[in-house]
Amino acid sequence: MDVPRLRYPHSGKRNRLIGLGLATLLIGGTGAFFFTRRPASTPQTVATSTQSVTVAPVQTASISRTINATGTVAARDLLPIAPEASGLQVQQVLANEGQTVRSGQELAILSSDVLRSQLNQSQAQSTSAQAVLGQRQATLQQQQATLAEAQSNLRRYQQLAQSGAISQADLEQRATAVATAQAAVSTAQAGIGQAQADIQASQADIQRLQTQLGQTIVRSPANGVVAESLAKVGDVASTSNPLFRLIRNGDLELQIKLPATQLPQVKVGSPVRITSDVDRQINVQGTVREIAPLVDPQTRQATIKINLPQNPAIRSGLFLRAAITTQTTQALTIPSKAVLPQSNGSSTVFVLQPDGTVRSQTVQTGVTQGNDPNNTTVEIAQGLNTGDRVVVAGSGYVKDGDRVTIAQQ
Repeated sequence: MDVPRLRYPHSGKRNRLIGLGLATLLIGGTGAFFFTRRPASTPQTVATSTQSVTVAPVQTASISRTINATGTVAARDLLPIAPEASGLQVQQVLANEGQTVRSGQELAILSSDVLRSQLNQSQAQSTSAQAVLGQRQATLQQQQATLAEAQSNLRRYQQLAQSGAISQADLEQRATAVATAQAAVSTAQAGIGQAQADIQASQADIQRLQTQLGQTIVRSPANGVVAESLAKVGDVASTSNPLFRLIRNGDLELQIKLPATQLPQVKVGSPVRITSDVDRQINVQGTVREIAPLVDPQTRQATIKINLPQNPAIRSGLFLRAAITTQTTQALTIPSKAVLPQSNGSSTVFVLQPDGTVRSQTVQTGVTQGNDPNNTTVEIAQGLNTGDRVVVAGSGYVKDGDRVTIAQQ
């Protein structure tokens, strides 16, 4: 029995749609397979980055071996200035501490009223003595005339006595007159001598008082800088107490102490770099002026005196540092910034290789030198050679074997 085939509306169209869908899936899956799978023969590219750094060559330079010490600034020659007259009050103070003065400049004025009064009195006494001298000189002339007359009379009477014209008593009377006149002349001469002595004494007093009046002006004995002004208006001056202390010519020195073991390394004339921890303006060059011949038996140290240049920032009493150059040699150097201190106490640098990578190298450092704290160089005693190039800026951001790019400096 034949079963009739059922027919559905649109059944042909439906079959075509199913076939088209299967074909699409097959093509899509195949394409996805080819697009997601990379051929084995194509290498994969990996992006890398390099650190930008600056480098500096290892150079040969002069290295100064130094002994470091600290000390105090002092006056090279400190002059006490005391008045030359005692018992006088200070009337004016004309110089202040820190003031630069010249030789002979007035520093203070003392009271002069008493001295001027005494001078006037001595001058009056001198005038009076000169008047007395004049009177006594006139008296002497009179007495000398009287003596001459008496002597003339005596000679005449002596002739008369020989002829018997006068008595012996008359002759003796004339002789007595001569003796009296001679005594009067001697007295007048003595009076003149006394008057002359009085004049000399009054002149000496006048000269002394004029000198003392000059001493009421206290003057600087030399060019220099006033270190201390001890004078105060109203104080009574004394020759034993200074009114000022003067730094002669303003010359200062740095006084340091060194152990006896270091003294053989220091020579008079050795250059010294002077710096301050608190004032960056103080960075000057000095020289060793004097090495004390005696060593303190207690501390086993000796004093070294170092000349200082004129510098308004350097004052007596300042605490400064000194680096005394004891030897100058040639050595390998690099910028200090290239050295990386390690936790174990060693130091390393990064050396640029021909292939553009860097290699870590342990080095032994020596003396650091340079006036600019941000631009110093350090001696390399071991670990590098002339011509090597080391990383300076950026050394803290690279590691052994890294490839670097050299930046323009």
